[in-house]
Amino acid sequence: MKNKSEKTYSEEHLRYLRARRYHAIVVWTLRIGLLALLLGMWELITALGWVDPFLTSSPSRIFATLKSLYNDGSLFYHIGTTLWETLAGFAIAVFLGYSVALLLWWSETLRAVLEPYIVVLNALPKIALGPLIIIWFGTGSKAILFMTVLVGIIVAIMHMLSAFIATDKNKLLLMRSMGANKWTILAKLVIPSSLPSFISMLKVNVGMAWIGSIMGEYIVSRAGLGYLIVYGGQVFKLDLVMTATAILCILAAGMYFLVVLLEKLLVKNTDD
Repeated sequence: MKNKSEKTYSEEHLRYLRARRYHAIVVWTLRIGLLALLLGMWELITALGWVDPFLTSSPSRIFATLKSLYNDGSLFYHIGTTLWETLAGFAIAVFLGYSVALLLWWSETLRAVLEPYIVVLNALPKIALGPLIIIWFGTGSKAILFMTVLVGIIVAIMHMLSAFIATDKNKLLLMRSMGANKWTILAKLVIPSSLPSFISMLKVNVGMAWIGSIMGEYIVSRAGLGYLIVYGGQVFKLDLVMTATAILCILAAGMYFLVVLLEKLLVKNTDD
């Protein structure tokens, strides 16, 4: 008796799906294997004394530092501080950036007036505003959150505005010829057609959010992974620096894969 998938798909399609699953398994196996190889080589060359572990640390020393942070109760405190700053800044930057891009698409006059300022703000090194941010918001989480939003919002605006403007002109002309108003065009054509660009913007802003939060913690923090990196560098505890960096890599990768999962869910719902 054939199962449900065999009733639904042809034999050729089933072979294609099996090949895709096999390819995914191979890719993930190679990814994990490459990571294990790199970590093993890192540990080996430090154990053999080819490089000074004081300068480069090592996986075993990172694990020991991680265990020490866990035992003294500070590990999840620092992770939680940076994580909420990053997630909050990411969400605010995406929401505000998307909203501003919609306004600029809606009004060509407003876009013509503000576009040069947006380009200048995008080119401005955000770290240069550090002293002003400290004066405006103090040395707490508000300053770090503002820095995170500042780094991400311009990217979101420019990315989404480009996507809105790039909407198929023939489809726009067709909808206008059928009497569709601007709201209908926005809801039925512009926003749906910009979905791939929206996902791409989220992926880019994942990295920008982490850059912003760590940059902010470099300037004003008293807690967080950026604080650990700065403190570790000041007292030459490079194991602490590498441990905080490794945690950042894991958290950033996890956040990126959540966006990828969202992309798959949206694509699946669109196909359905």
